[in-house]
Formats: sequence, structure tokens, C-alpha cells
Amino acid sequence: MPLFGNIFSPKKTPPRKSASLSNLRSLDRSTREVELGLDYGTPTMNLTGQSLKFENGHWITETGISAGVDRREAQRLRRRNQQLEEENNLLRLKVDILLDMLSETTAESHLMEKELDELKSISQRRK
Repeated sequence: MPLFGNIFSPKKTPPRKSASLSNLRSLDRSTREVELGLDYGTPTMNLTGQSLKFENGHWITETGISAGVDRREAQRLRRRNQQLEEENNLLRLKVDILLDMLSETTAESHLMEKELDELKSISQRRK
């Protein structure tokens, strides 16, 4: 018999009594439903004095004098951005066309130089 008991089967510790640290247990039912219910409402936040709300996947400024100005400015910037993207695409297309034309003329000039060299070598052999 071992002196200190069986070391491979230690005694099990008794379960701890659970003490809730939440103060929500002390609230009445209606307050708990408001705090923990599924009706969250629309998320809102205030940044630099401007109130924003989240609707349909986008942050929208709440109605106010500056909100209309900001919305119009954003629309103007979106239109300008679209115009610049279209212009950029057109310029890329033009560059691609010019590069194709350059490569075609370069290939033709190399062929002409090769033919010219061949004609020179043939004329030198006849002499």
C-alpha cells in the first residue's frame, strides 16, 4: 500500500457553485426584453457632429441641412469618378491600338530590311 495514496486516481474536486455576475437578472421582464430582444432597430452613430444611420447596406446621413449638401456632393463626385473611369478606359484602348500599330510596322520594316539584304547579296554574287 502506497504511503500517499494512489497518485494515478486523484480525488475529484467538488463542483463550484455558479454565481451570476450579470446585473440583468435583477431587471424586470419588459426591461430584459428591450435589452436582450431581437428588435435591435437601425444602427446609428455620430461622427464629427454628423449623425449617420445604417439602412439597406449603406450608411446614410440623417435628415438635416448639411445632409442634403453632402448627398449632392457625393453624387457629383460619383458622376465625375464614372467619367474619369470611362476616359481612362478609352485612353488605355488607344494606347493598346497604337502599340499594335507600332509592332506591325516594326515587323514590316524588319522584313523589308531582310529582303533588301538578300537582294544585295544576290547582286554581289552576279558581279
